[in-house]
Amino acid sequence: YVFGGSLVISLLSFVAVLIIACPCALGLATPTAIMVGTGKGAEAGIFIKSGEALETAHKLTAIVFDKTGTLTEGKPTVTNISAEEGFDEKEIISCAAAVEKLSEHPLGQAVVDYALAKGIKVPSATEFEAVAGHGAQAIVNGKKVALGNLKMVEKVGVAMQKNLEQKAQEFSREAKTPVFVMIDGIIAGIIAIADPLKAQSKHAVEALHKLGLMVVMITGDSENTARAVAKKTGIDKILAEILPGDKAAEIKKLQAQGLKV
Repeated sequence: YVFGGSLVISLLSFVAVLIIACPCALGLATPTAIMVGTGKGAEAGIFIKSGEALETAHKLTAIVFDKTGTLTEGKPTVTNISAEEGFDEKEIISCAAAVEKLSEHPLGQAVVDYALAKGIKVPSATEFEAVAGHGAQAIVNGKKVALGNLKMVEKVGVAMQKNLEQKAQEFSREAKTPVFVMIDGIIAGIIAIADPLKAQSKHAVEALHKLGLMVVMITGDSENTARAVAKKTGIDKILAEILPGDKAAEIKKLQAQGLKV
């Protein structure tokens, strides 16, 4: 017994004082806390870039989500095919799938999967070219086939009819991505592709709002499609039609506004 207490209690008190008083405790505690924090984050599917990122996380004022595969399932499917006069759905899907078979884009895989499911023959394509943020093009059965968004239509230099633009907007308002299929310089039709929201996306946005955070979505998709997704999830701000290479610059713009992103 020491001063009326047990040796164990005295030793614990001594160690407690030593740990609190000694600067070495901070040197040990900080990396340990970071290691535990990043480990717990990884268990929840959150990957933390550095100790500094973890340290400043509590100062955040805004969270930015990508759309495809983050807020959505990342498993898009073809929902509608709108063929123009002189073309049929089978031809549109066949040509589009031939091009997309050589693409790595998830929307392209949806077209290929649809063709296979319907038993539509997918011919070989040559001279394939992927245009980042726009679409893709190739030669299929001697025909020049291009498909993608409105930017791709402009790039190819194809005339856009009023009814096609209205149909595309209609699909977008339903949270579907319209893909224009062009064959030999003519818009043959539109393929609408939907990527369903993850069940927990809306709840995640609500939880972040309760923490006082602004929620932003950044996507290469059209503004109408982005607005439809934002409306379903309660997202505050959208950044639509952003090319993959420009997304980092958009984050910097938000930071320049004084937001911790």
